[in-house]
Amino acid sequence: MKKILVIATRQIGDVLLTTPLIRAARQQWPEAQIDVIGLAGTLGMLKGNPDIHSLITTHPTKGWRDTLEVLRTIWKRYDLALVTQPSDRAHLIGWAASRHHRSGIIPAKNSSNWWKKRILSHVVVSDGDEGAQHVVMEKMALLAPWHTAAVKDTRVQAPPVQALPPQLDTLVTPQAIVVHAPSMWPYKQWPIAHFRQLLEQLIEAGHQVVLTGSASSVDQDCIQQLRDVAPSPRLIDSSGQLNFNQLVCLFQRAQLYIGPDTSVTHLAAASGIRVLTLFGPTNPVRWGPWPSTPDTRQSYIPQAPEQKVHNITLLQGTMACVPCSKAGCENHTQSRSDCLSEMLPGRVYQMVQNLL
Repeated sequence: MKKILVIATRQIGDVLLTTPLIRAARQQWPEAQIDVIGLAGTLGMLKGNPDIHSLITTHPTKGWRDTLEVLRTIWKRYDLALVTQPSDRAHLIGWAASRHHRSGIIPAKNSSNWWKKRILSHVVVSDGDEGAQHVVMEKMALLAPWHTAAVKDTRVQAPPVQALPPQLDTLVTPQAIVVHAPSMWPYKQWPIAHFRQLLEQLIEAGHQVVLTGSASSVDQDCIQQLRDVAPSPRLIDSSGQLNFNQLVCLFQRAQLYIGPDTSVTHLAAASGIRVLTLFGPTNPVRWGPWPSTPDTRQSYIPQAPEQKVHNITLLQGTMACVPCSKAGCENHTQSRSDCLSEMLPGRVYQMVQNLL
């Protein structure tokens, strides 16, 4: 294999979780050119990754014009296409990219499976969000026909460290606690009122807290409700000021990260910091943050009030329906999740005390 294309056309966290697959491909074919194609705005997690030759951005919202441009860029230029998600578009990109070998993930049941199986050299069947295999290992299975040795290194590769901006570098102490409050979807959002109460408890106990988040309106609306809990430097708002490389620097300096089921939590886990994550309806067996030092003897179970896997401590609600693997109680992205609402700040604060 001289040229390999990895198709990772999902959200940021899922893109980051392709890095063990990319490293395994690099180990199998040390001289190969490995490119990654992904959605606009999602490939920042891969910038500076030494295993990757180039990043190709696609803009599906631009319609056929973008599709034609992508096809011109990749048409039959690769020896192997690795399709890391089951969408029709991802598989079409894989078919266009390679005339020889295509390895892809398909759902257990789907009306389009028939044609995907016909164009694939190797098929990995996903059991979906209720499955018993973590998505990292599911992606690794794409290399099964070619990998000549048992895969030992399944670490997620965090982006290379970049220094903090000077105005933050002088303020953040080694004992800081990083808190990421925003979630992309409401059904994964721990209530902001809960976050506010937790911040008040942390600061009252003498901890410095650093808020993280993007410059998006969703993240800023969330963080706006927390900024007045305490003045700087007891509470520092770094939202909108850091790229992923600088976030890794922040995580490696601080002593603890607290966050929901979101991409930044996956990045924190890969950086090696102690992580306390708050999970709602999502199945941790499939989507639990991948630890910085994976151990096949340790893995998540579907439900436990608290569970620890290396540097990750994961809290879940205690309701009988947890995890439902649905998009909240109403099964849509804007839904509430009662299992997150009933996870009270006092319980999370007590776990912080235990971890520290």
